Amino acid sequence: MIDFFTGEDGLESVYAWSIPILVTVILAEMIYSHISEAKLYNRKDTATSVCLALMNFGLDLVMKVFAMAVMFFFYNRSFFSWEFTIWYWLICFVVTDFAYYVLHYVDHHSRAFWAVHITHHNSEYFNLTTGFRSPVLQPLYRYLYFCPLAFLGFNPWHIMVVYAVGQVYGTWVHTQTVKSLGILEYILVTPSHHRVHHACNIKYLDRNMGMCLIVWDKIFGTFEKEDPQTPVKFGIYPKMPDNKPDTVLLYEWRKIWKDLRQPGLKISDRINYIFNAPGWRHDGKGKTVKEYQKKYYHKTTLK
Repeated sequence: MIDFFTGEDGLESVYAWSIPILVTVILAEMIYSHISEAKLYNRKDTATSVCLALMNFGLDLVMKVFAMAVMFFFYNRSFFSWEFTIWYWLICFVVTDFAYYVLHYVDHHSRAFWAVHITHHNSEYFNLTTGFRSPVLQPLYRYLYFCPLAFLGFNPWHIMVVYAVGQVYGTWVHTQTVKSLGILEYILVTPSHHRVHHACNIKYLDRNMGMCLIVWDKIFGTFEKEDPQTPVKFGIYPKMPDNKPDTVLLYEWRKIWKDLRQPGLKISDRINYIFNAPGWRHDGKGKTVKEYQKKYYHKTTLK
């Protein structure tokens, strides 16, 4: 097993070389936005993104020792062993990317996890700083999705290094300045694919969940191509009352608490309000994304 601290150094190296590049590209996009009057950035919105990123980073540091300890618990009980060849790293990248797809899918389809993830989606702007508009509380549970990979014999530090590389790539696709990546559109998550993911148009909701590879969405039916006939509208619906960090962070949790306080609820109703799909209601008056899309496609078919 590679030394514990060597692995940590590898993780820190990924961020060390990527941050200066990211800052440079963000500044370039800001300059382009200003010169072209594209209005891709808003000061308050960018400040909120930075604030959420710092909060996420702080919680990540607090959870780091515990999360790695849990992952190493499974790694040390693995029945598999790998030689550290190029194939090991390639497979580690693929299975880690799939684990993220599963994590991301759950974040969109279970309300408690959506309450965490919504911080990444509420902005009506879409630029490179949106890429680190982080789900602040995600470090509390993210590592659980990587534990099966550790049990399969992948070193937890290697998993996190590969995940960090994926995060860096995932930041680059938060841009409106790149229209198409040609043949790579068939393999990778691209800016075009990710614009769809951040849209609040009914057609685009809960689509394109992958971080690096778009193949998972195509396999599991969550892929949607950006349609020139349906311009992307960014953000969430209904809109939040304001863009303050505390509002962004607690918005959905407050709505969940309000729903749980309704009189006469059964235990099963309370559980559903927490873990069922966003939009579910015990009285049948709510609509989930699937129900909205079913109605949308029915109208489209009639036309």
